Order: sequence, then structure tokens, then C-alpha cells
Amino acid sequence: MLDILLVDDDVEFSDVVCHIVEFLGHNISTATSLKEAHQWFENNTFDHVLLDFMLPDGSGLHLLDHLKTIGQSPKITLISGHPSVKGILAEMCEPNVGHLLKPLQREDLELVLNGPKKTVKKAKSSGIARHFGGLIGESEPMQKLYNMIERVAKTNANVMLMGESGAGKEVVAQAIHNASQCEGPLVASNCGALSKELIGSELFGHEKGAFTGAIARKEGVFEQSNNGTLFLDEVTEMPIDMQPNLLRVLETKKVTRVGGNREIPTNCRVISATNRSLTDLAQNNIIREDIYFRLAVFPIDIPPLRDRKEDIPLLAKAFLDQLNDENGTPFSWTPAQLKELQSYEWPGNVRELRHAIHRAFIMSDPQTSYITLPDNLESPFSRVNNQAAEKPVSAGQTIEEVEKELIHATLDKVQGNKTLAAQMLGISTKTLYNRLNAYGGIGEYK
Repeated sequence: MLDILLVDDDVEFSDVVCHIVEFLGHNISTATSLKEAHQWFENNTFDHVLLDFMLPDGSGLHLLDHLKTIGQSPKITLISGHPSVKGILAEMCEPNVGHLLKPLQREDLELVLNGPKKTVKKAKSSGIARHFGGLIGESEPMQKLYNMIERVAKTNANVMLMGESGAGKEVVAQAIHNASQCEGPLVASNCGALSKELIGSELFGHEKGAFTGAIARKEGVFEQSNNGTLFLDEVTEMPIDMQPNLLRVLETKKVTRVGGNREIPTNCRVISATNRSLTDLAQNNIIREDIYFRLAVFPIDIPPLRDRKEDIPLLAKAFLDQLNDENGTPFSWTPAQLKELQSYEWPGNVRELRHAIHRAFIMSDPQTSYITLPDNLESPFSRVNNQAAEKPVSAGQTIEEVEKELIHATLDKVQGNKTLAAQMLGISTKTLYNRLNAYGGIGEYK
């Protein structure tokens, strides 16, 4: 975590930068002039200064001289509003002074503050085949999956991935993209993580000034994935009244940015994903029928881990190989441990398996060469779900009554934390709120 000082007299710009910097996990303070910046440095030190080139009481370059005088040397990134200034500043400043142009994007600040993302070393696979660059497994359900990926990769059809949470839908989306060998990138967006106000901007982009905080034009994910693949995770959590906008883009292959009036052609395969059942989709007004048929031209069911237990040793070895490679350790599995992993049901699927292996890796004695598995492989989420499932159901109870009991039992277990409860129940937070409203119990958990 860095301590950052932003020196800029544009209040609206400063507000946006502060939100981004805080989102990236750093502390930020602000000054609107050289005088205020000097005052900050009287009793504080900063790791990084984001410095506007032109300030009300002088050039930001004067602050560089002041910092030398007081013996402080934070990293400096100058901010200006015109590309031509960059070359001039490069000649005037020391090589370690960075430069950014307004308007700023989140990616610009992330690169300046956090540096380039570290490339994760490839794990030694020990001969384990990774189909389409990432999928692991030789079971019959996985062979069927590979066959479907090969078939659809030869077309430009939209794909809907269906399967339980943690089954690996994003990995399958990457596999389809890899097999397609298209020119453009794979761009992912989680529809369940976006508010109704922001989803239009995320999908379709926006023009500068389209709404408060829109300080620059932004390309939406449809434009970003042109000639490539767009992965829409949790697509069924998109608000129903926003779905006609998505339908129009799917039908016309053109987007109009929020606040704009020009149609922009887009060409990408859309891979969507949901953990809901077909019955749920059809009966509960979650997704429009016309949208479903546009997105699910080629639906693919991803098998849960319990239906392909013969793949567990391969996955376990691959995950452990990666951890060994990243940490320089020599851990390995015993046959008995692999059998123990196969005996568990893994309700959280591959995600839960990976988490359990990582946890065991951390807890293992570095003086030995074997992993130490915990006495109980159950995760806290699985335990709560199992306890709720074990609660007896009385004859004559309606489905709504049973569902209500399950929801309230889970909320009680997590002290009313709705986000955590929704994760445990395998539903979205939006769905949980809808259920609570329907049962008149939302007031108990505010």
C-alpha cells in the first residue's frame, strides 16, 4: 500500500483519481496548489506524488526543487493535458520522473502505481496434457466437452456455458477462444458485479461528459473485443430492463456509446455463462427468451467435478506443480492422499479443490517432501450448506417455506451478511434480496 499525494486544482478530476487510487488499494491525499503541497510535506512523507504541470500558484516543477531542498525523494509522475508537453518535460526533468496525459484511465494509474503485472511462471506439467492451452482432464465427460469445443470453434456462433459455480466456465471460455484462433483478444466482463447505472457504460462504452465522472471517452467491452471473443460471466444477473439494449447489439452487431449517437460496428463471438438451471431461466423471468436464443446458439454444459472424479489426481498434480514452480519447493502427493481427494464430493468444484490444495501447501512442513492434508477437507461454505441441507423437512411444507428456512438459516449463520449468504447459497445478491422481499423478511437483516 502506497501513500500518495495528488496535486491538482481540478476538483472533479481529483475526485475521479481518488476513487481509482483507493480502488487500487492505496492511500491518497490531495492538494490544490503548490502552497498546500508544501504544507503536506511539513509533517508527512509520501511514496508517490501525482503532480499537475500547471497549478494556480506556479508550475508543478517548482515542487521538485522544493523536495530536493527538504531532502525528500518520492517518486514523481507529472500530469499534463497535451501530448506536446511530454517531450518538453522529458528534457527538463530527471529520467525517473514519469508523465501521464489527461484524461487518465484506470489502467494508466495502475501501471504507474503498481508497475507492470508480473508474469506468472508456467508450472511444470509433469506430462499432464492441457487441452486448448488450459483444460485438464481425460474423463469421458471432458472428452465430450473437448469435442464440443472443437466443433463450435470452427464457427462464429455465440456460446452459453452452463454449470455450477467453480466448475471452470472462464477456463472453458478461454479454451474456445484459443481454439478459434481469432485475431482479436478475449475480453471478460462480469455482469453480476456491475450496478444498473454502470452496466451500459461497461458493455457499450460512453462519451466524455455522458454522466458525472465521465471525464473521457471510453470503449465498452464489445468494442474492446472486436475480431475476438467477449466473455459475459453471470449474464443472467443483468437487470431485465437492460436486456433489450444487449439484444439490439446482438442483432445488429452495432453499439452506440452512452451519450453518443453514432453506431459503431462490432464483430466478436459472445460467450456467456450462468450457474442457473434451464428450469430457473425459463420459469423465473431472469432472462428474456429472445436474448437466450441469441446467446445460447450453442449451449455447453460443464460437468461438475464430482462427475469426473478420475480427473482429480491430474488436477491435483497440476495445481501442486504450479505452486512448487512458483515457490521453489519439492512437494509431491502420496497415492493415499490422491485417493482421499477423490473420495470427497467437492461441492465447490475445481475452485474448491484448488483452494484446498493451496491451503494445504501453505500449512505443509517445508522440511518434508509431502503435502499435509487437513483432517477435514470441507470448506466453511460446504459445512454451512450441509448443515442447512440436513435440517429435516416436514411433510406438507411448501417449496417457498423450505426455501425461506434455508435462506434465514444461512443469514443467521453469517450474522446477516447478505453477500456472503448469497455466495453460500449459490445465488446472486440480487436474487437473495428478491427472495427476502417476497418473504417480507428483509427488515430483519438490514
